Amino acid sequence: MTTPQPIRVLVVEDDPVAADAHVMYVGRVPGFVAVGKAHTGAEARRLLDRTAVDLLLLDLHLPDVHGLQFARSLRAAGHHADVIAVTSARDLTVVREGVSLGVVQYVLKPFTFATLRDRLVRYAEFHAAVGEASGQDEVDRALASLRAPSPAALPKGLSAPTLERVTVALRDCGEGLTAAGVAEAVGISRITARRYLEHLVDAGRAARAPQYGAVGRPELQYRWVRKEEGEGDRRR
Repeated sequence: MTTPQPIRVLVVEDDPVAADAHVMYVGRVPGFVAVGKAHTGAEARRLLDRTAVDLLLLDLHLPDVHGLQFARSLRAAGHHADVIAVTSARDLTVVREGVSLGVVQYVLKPFTFATLRDRLVRYAEFHAAVGEASGQDEVDRALASLRAPSPAALPKGLSAPTLERVTVALRDCGEGLTAAGVAEAVGISRITARRYLEHLVDAGRAARAPQYGAVGRPELQYRWVRKEEGEGDRRR
């Protein structure tokens, strides 16, 4: 059985720090390899002319060209690499235009590794669908692999962006955090932090335990629960 070739990714990002981070993120996803990085459209074009690339991780706001103009010029020149657009823009007109140019996914800045990993895994499923479809259902499944699942509705008063920030703060702190610690890290009140933390506990993504200090009542310490850990708990 032959081992499938990794999906070759070119990172195109004008911010050097962000570009390095995106290259690192790509390298952490099995089945993907970053074959280069470019900080301008011209540099990306030179790399594409001499390097085989399956997927562009493309910042839309480059110093010398807009990302969609760049994608259009690639199509005109016969380059067929797919595109995951990385942008802070939320203009749906841009999204619609990008679809016609081979933009298969959008990732809004700022994003976490988990967000990009999800998009790459879904792209890999789409990329692996080859051959002739047996019918409409198979075509639908191939296209559906690119779409992220609809997020579950949050309790009233909670917002997805703040939940993401709380999640990142908790996940990045291996020893756990109190509500006060999360509040300081995220820039919200302790009461608000406690609501988000309790939501994560209810969802099975965090665990809480009392932390005993020298004086006074114990304070609750929250710890991120990794997916495989939660599955192990459910099997017991």
